[in-house]
Amino acid sequence: MRTIDETISVSAQITPADVTELARAGFKAIVNNRPDEEEPGQPEGDAIRAVAQTLGLSYHAIPVTHAGFSMPQVEAMRAAIEGAGGPVFAYCRSGTRSTNLWALAEASRGGDPETLIGKAAQAGYDISGLRPMLDALSGKA
Repeated sequence: MRTIDETISVSAQITPADVTELARAGFKAIVNNRPDEEEPGQPEGDAIRAVAQTLGLSYHAIPVTHAGFSMPQVEAMRAAIEGAGGPVFAYCRSGTRSTNLWALAEASRGGDPETLIGKAAQAGYDISGLRPMLDALSGKA
């Protein structure tokens, strides 16, 4: 798990058993940015959703494929973060898609692109290639 800031942490694929630890750690929402059946043997989103809901965490499936990001995905991520009422945990195969989608959502809220790139870099993710999109979404293009 890599913490980007106090509002969000990201990681690679989780299992239903991991959800208990996330709840204990204080997370209020889980965002799944990975399509089901992306690779053999990965846990299904519905199994993670079931445990999350049992433990009182909200769960949002916002799968991102090789096709890239769309505005509905950015808006869904933004809504998930805004509505969480506390820290959000997002996952995909490596954490990269989750970090990218977080940055796009934050830029759409007016977040400073340079700050977003810096936070991602401190967590180990290079999102500098998103700069033009971050600038456009934040109104700083």
